Amino acid sequence: MISSKNTASDFSLEQLHKPVLVKEVLAKLAPKKGGVYLDATLGLGGHTKALIEACPHIRKVVALDWDEEALELAKKRLAQFDSKIAFYQSNFSKLELVLSEEDIPSVDGIIMDLGLSSYQLEHSGRGFSFMRDEPLDMRMDRSTTILASDMVNKLPGERLAQLIQLYGEEPWAKKIASAIVKKRRKKPIFSTLELATIVRGAIPRRFHPKKIHPATKTFQAIRIAINREFENLTQALEASARVLKPGGRICVISFHSLEDRIVKHFFRSCPSLEVVTKRPIRPSEGEIVNNQRARSAKLRVAQKCAEAMEVKK
Repeated sequence: MISSKNTASDFSLEQLHKPVLVKEVLAKLAPKKGGVYLDATLGLGGHTKALIEACPHIRKVVALDWDEEALELAKKRLAQFDSKIAFYQSNFSKLELVLSEEDIPSVDGIIMDLGLSSYQLEHSGRGFSFMRDEPLDMRMDRSTTILASDMVNKLPGERLAQLIQLYGEEPWAKKIASAIVKKRRKKPIFSTLELATIVRGAIPRRFHPKKIHPATKTFQAIRIAINREFENLTQALEASARVLKPGGRICVISFHSLEDRIVKHFFRSCPSLEVVTKRPIRPSEGEIVNNQRARSAKLRVAQKCAEAMEVKK
């Protein structure tokens, strides 16, 4: 039976949520008294909480999240800092519109954590994980209309294979897509465990990866496509470069190579940014022991060039 989502009362937010690379982000961001900061991917609020605790006299944090449920949980978790935070349900590609709502033309620093939250993986009931049987939804924003099951059941096999290969870097994409098409001809595919079983069976057992489930890359690809994650990331990075104050920094944490590649290329090619981290910062062994999801995290940092200040006409 496909499980339904858990409510906030089913778990402790403090126990569930472990933000990644917090000390490293704070060290690079160097928050200052009176500063204004943007948490473009709030999640359950771990980085924002740490930011305000490290520098209680910052002026404001503008906090965005596309996921309405996660945003509501973050508001409860950060209630004690309510006077310092402006919450918005918005994709980070729209960050300039959000800042204009606050009448904030520029910010002193930006945080982006591109990973899924523990809540989304374990409690949202939207099929981000195949560790339990859930509906194939995968939408970050429930107001959008296309579900993962729509993509799995309706896309032509060739297009499905292209997406799995492109966004999942899955070498068995064609065989996986073929197996999905064969299965859906008999009966539509609506659950995570059903899809995971099909993917597992499509990959020869001797080629199953040792460290991850065989369906990991396929699920990643479908989620990225449903939520237009790479297009939104590119737009968010471009907007961030425009709204950063000269000397301000942007810290981006990515969790797989395609995201990291987009961030690295943007930082290096943007004329108004200077790369701070020549190589990405990785979590310490101690952090990985305490939080296994940190193992693939990479932090890259860039700073707005002082000469990038716009000339007023």
